[in-house]
Amino acid sequence: MNNLELIRIDCLGDMCPIPIMKLMKLESELTKGKQILLITDHSCVSQSVNNYCKSHYFKVEILEPVNGIWEFYINL
Repeated sequence: MNNLELIRIDCLGDMCPIPIMKLMKLESELTKGKQILLITDHSCVSQSVNNYCKSHYFKVEILEPVNGIWEFYINL
């Protein structure tokens, strides 16, 4: 595991566009040494968050620790 400070965004139960709006509010926190962890349980949110991160050139690692739950580790 890395030593980055995690900023957690809980999007469980949230439908689009709420998770993207939450991410947009906190993306200024993406500085060296900080990382956003966004958690969702909707596949459509998973796709839209991944697309958003790619379009903003964020590095993103996607894990599915439990079936139907996705964790996005987002950093610069």
